[in-house]
Amino acid sequence: MKKISYKVTIKEYLAQGWNWFRSSLIGIGIGILPGIGGGTSNLVAYAAAKNSSKKPEKFGTGIPDGVVASESSNNAAIGGALVPLISLGIPGDTVTALLLGGLVLHGLQPGPLLLQNNGDVVYAIFAALLVANVFMILFLFLGMRGFVKMLSVPQNILMPVVLGLCVVGAYGENGRVFDIGALFFFGLLGYLMIKFGFPLTPLVLGFILGPLLETNLRRGLMLSQGDFMPFLTSPIAAVFLIFTFGSLGLKLYSNWKKKRSKDNQSFNYLEGEQ
Repeated sequence: MKKISYKVTIKEYLAQGWNWFRSSLIGIGIGILPGIGGGTSNLVAYAAAKNSSKKPEKFGTGIPDGVVASESSNNAAIGGALVPLISLGIPGDTVTALLLGGLVLHGLQPGPLLLQNNGDVVYAIFAALLVANVFMILFLFLGMRGFVKMLSVPQNILMPVVLGLCVVGAYGENGRVFDIGALFFFGLLGYLMIKFGFPLTPLVLGFILGPLLETNLRRGLMLSQGDFMPFLTSPIAAVFLIFTFGSLGLKLYSNWKKKRSKDNQSFNYLEGEQ
C-alpha cells in the first residue's frame, strides 16, 4: 500500500507562486467591497485559475492549482474585509459584521477616527490576525491526518447527512417549505449542467452577486438621477470595466486558440492517414 505524504515541498510552493499572488489580489479586492464576502472570492479565483491553467480538465479532482486559488483568495478576503470596517464602519462580510457589533458594544465606533482615537484597538486586531494565522498553521498540520481520514467515510453514510443538513439549513433560513423545493430544483439543475458539460461557476456567481448588483445599481442611478454615463466615465468604474472586458477577451482568444490547435491536429492526422 502506497504511503500518503502530508508534506509540501519547496518546489511545489514555488510552482504555485503566481497562482497564489493572483488569487490573493482577487481576495483582497473582493474583500474590500462591502457585503460580498470570501465565498465569492473563492469562486472568482478558482475560475481565474481554471481559465489560465494548461490542465483545466483536472479541476475538481483535487489539483493543487484549484486548492491554492480558492484558499489563498479566501484568506486574503478576510484582511480585505477589514478595510471598509475600520476605515468606513461598513462590514465587508458576516464575520466583520460580528466584529462591528463587538466594537459597538464596547463603546467604539468604527470609522475614519477609529485609528486616531483608538489606535491600540486597531493594532490589537492586526496582531490577533497574525497570531491566528500561526495557530491555524499548527492546527492544520497537527490535525491533517485526522481530516484526511474523514474523506474515507462511505458516501452512502455521508450523503444522507449532508442532504439532511442542507434541508434543515434551507428551511431554517426563512422557515418556508418553498426553500426546500428550490434547493432540490437547483440541485437537479446543477446535476444536469454537470452532466451536459456546462460550468457551474457563472450560475453560482450570478445567484450571489445578482441581488447586490440590483441594489447598488439602483443606488447609483438614484445618485446620478437616472444617468448611466457615470458608470462608464468614473475612473474606478472604468478600471473595472477594462478588467472585465480584458479578461473576457483573453478567455475568448484562449478558447479560439485551443480550438484552432485541435482543428490543426485533426487535419494533420487525416492527412497522415491519407
